[in-house]
Amino acid sequence: MAFEFHSPYNGRTEERIRKVYHSLSEKDRRRYAAIEAEKLGHGGITYIAGLLDCSEHTIRRGLGELDHLEHDPAGDQQRLPGGGRKPKIEQEPEIEDNLYSVLDVHLGGHPDDPEIVWTHLSPEAIAERVTELGTPVSGPTIADWLHDHNLRRRKIKKSIPGGHTPDRDEQFVYIDSLRQGFRAAGNPIFSIDTKAKEHLGTMFRDGRACSSAPFQAFDHDYPSWSDGVLIPHGIYDPVRNHGHLNLGTSHDTSEFACDSFRWFWQRIGRYHYPRATKILWLCDGGGSNSCRHWIFKQDLGRLATAIGLPIRVAHYPAYCSKYNPIERRFFSQVTRTCSGVLLKSISFAMEQMRKTATSTGLSTTVHWIKREYETKRKATVEFMQNMPIKFDNILPLWNYTATAR
Repeated sequence: MAFEFHSPYNGRTEERIRKVYHSLSEKDRRRYAAIEAEKLGHGGITYIAGLLDCSEHTIRRGLGELDHLEHDPAGDQQRLPGGGRKPKIEQEPEIEDNLYSVLDVHLGGHPDDPEIVWTHLSPEAIAERVTELGTPVSGPTIADWLHDHNLRRRKIKKSIPGGHTPDRDEQFVYIDSLRQGFRAAGNPIFSIDTKAKEHLGTMFRDGRACSSAPFQAFDHDYPSWSDGVLIPHGIYDPVRNHGHLNLGTSHDTSEFACDSFRWFWQRIGRYHYPRATKILWLCDGGGSNSCRHWIFKQDLGRLATAIGLPIRVAHYPAYCSKYNPIERRFFSQVTRTCSGVLLKSISFAMEQMRKTATSTGLSTTVHWIKREYETKRKATVEFMQNMPIKFDNILPLWNYTATAR
């Protein structure tokens, strides 16, 4: 008499087994089926194969895998390495031959780095040329092949310094020691710089903004078409992670930079550092706070006297402005906040810039300085004769203190 296996489950349980089976991945299905079959003993494989509509071979394969789960060669993958259909280019080697013949003509190299190669052709253009050689292939297939060979679209990376300063490393070490000393003493450290100018009005700006329709701007960026210019002078406190912007509409002069800090210190800074005995400025070596201009030192001396505290200045070496904390930790976030938005007025620009914040706690305040500033000023004879500037012994061009009189 032939063996007859009677179902140990009722209809509702069988339906649940099928639902669980179909909710699993390919690998887990056969292993789950194997466990169910093993529970039933003799005849279980045939019964489960019929219940789940799978082959008995699949269940037997699952049983074999259950004995070696701790050494599963597939790991987290659903199939063993090498499984699945081979890429079209691997199936038809002549495609790759034609692909190399096309790239041989349209592939360029870097004159100083043999590891860098590039092509001006898009994947679709390459696919069209390869197809003309008798081996039809699609653009996405070519794109996958290029990616596998480390050929993909890249932006030019601005990483080569425009020059080299002999005392660069020594100054960075000195700046680090100054920062540690000021922070340990509870004295404030401020990173100072002027952000790129912004044109007001219907002028195009880089970036994108989430909107129901694109903003409309002039098709040319003529400064005469703007409604004015904004000069954002920034002061960044790396300890409190707070940035302040003073918006000027005149000129970026040393007097403007010092007035900017005076406004910030008298209304914001001194309340956060009531016990400060001196202040450290970290700034670039050029612009309105140039380390080579005496007029900056004259205005700095007046500022130190006005606030009643000595100001110690440490300039970053030439070609190193990107290391100034305000550049990467504050100005970059202001740019992101104003990205793709028309700055039609000063009040709107102030409102937009005040929104600059990050999940790590960056906060922003903004003020508008309406004063007009004179350009091409020269240091006075009196200042040169009675200079309230004390230069450090280490790299005095970049390190000095303006004392308060």
